[in-house]
Amino acid sequence: SRPHRLQKTTMQSSIVSADILDIGTRQYDNQKKRSAATGGTAGLCPGDMVLGVPGAFDVPNVADPAHFCRTNFASASGAKDANQTVKFAKGTTTLAFKFNDGIIVSVDSRSTMGAYIASGTVKKVIEINPFLLGTMAGGAADCSFWERNLGMQCRMYELRNRKRITVAAASKLLANTVNAYRGYGLSMGTMITGWDETGPQLYYVDSDGTRLKGNLFSVGSGSTYAYGVLDNYYRPDLTVEEAIDLGKRAIYHATHRDAYSGGINNLYHVTKDGWKKIHAIDVNDMHYEFAEEKKNAMSS
Repeated sequence: SRPHRLQKTTMQSSIVSADILDIGTRQYDNQKKRSAATGGTAGLCPGDMVLGVPGAFDVPNVADPAHFCRTNFASASGAKDANQTVKFAKGTTTLAFKFNDGIIVSVDSRSTMGAYIASGTVKKVIEINPFLLGTMAGGAADCSFWERNLGMQCRMYELRNRKRITVAAASKLLANTVNAYRGYGLSMGTMITGWDETGPQLYYVDSDGTRLKGNLFSVGSGSTYAYGVLDNYYRPDLTVEEAIDLGKRAIYHATHRDAYSGGINNLYHVTKDGWKKIHAIDVNDMHYEFAEEKKNAMSS
């Protein structure tokens, strides 16, 4: 019983107080006075917490921290761009389309913060289960966390119902989750795709709670370029080789024209037996491959 009591004591001491949310109350005013007396914002933290300890954090040293955060750290998407100090600039290219022999999912791997390339090896396809895939566009943390949370929900469904969840149900779970956080600053533009008892299915879900069923989607800053290639060459009766080549070319042209897309092209093929990763090719190699192909076509 002693280890149990020790664990309970540890958990109680690690609980984060919600006092900081009480801005405008008498309690907050008293804390603010203590903060001024100590020469910082430490007085806003619970008494049993010290700055630097996990669970404690400093807040903007201004008259109204909540208003400051709303003004300067809001999302830069849509109508919320009000020349904030910190903009969440995003960029990516993801696409997926259905055809007679399954579904192709093709993405790039570049993560950007405005003009700064933060990473060139981001895995933008979330492998939810052996028959279900999700893509990432928008905030990497939001997409990664909530799609992995979706994986947990799908597994719980399987354990409770003793059957695999449908793609429609999985996409609805994600849409319900993000809709509950609507207006809280989530930034997500995802595709949920896979094969279930009804066949291949493809859904688009974003952070506004929008959920759309379709045969072809492209999401991200490079999606307009990808759509140009897809709209030109897509047809339902593509062979597997043609579909793979189309997914590859669409991502290449998007990365070539969109500065916020690039890195590695990761491509997946989903069939009734589950998803299979086809390739991971550097778009620079694809550039020279297609340049040589164009040169040979012009000379012939």
